[in-house]
Amino acid sequence: LFRSSKPVMLDFWAEWCVSCKELDNFTFTDPAVISELSKYTLLKADVTHNTADDKALMKKFNVFGPPALIFYDKDGNLEKSKRIVGYKPAKEFLEIITK
Repeated sequence: LFRSSKPVMLDFWAEWCVSCKELDNFTFTDPAVISELSKYTLLKADVTHNTADDKALMKKFNVFGPPALIFYDKDGNLEKSKRIVGYKPAKEFLEIITK
């Protein structure tokens, strides 16, 4: 699915998504989050226009809508316990992804 020497975070995002902007402006700017995410290959799926391709991609990953963050380990295995839907402040975000 993905080829990376690091774990992967796939971020479903849209311009009209308020919670996506909160993640970008508050959570992803936190120094501890930046440090932790530096260990990941970060991918962003922009589903702003809700096209047929956007819908197919969300269906493939079982995502209802943004924001949804899906994590894979470095071997490409889905890490279900790290899946995040909606806004999470930095502390809660880190608690989830460092399990």
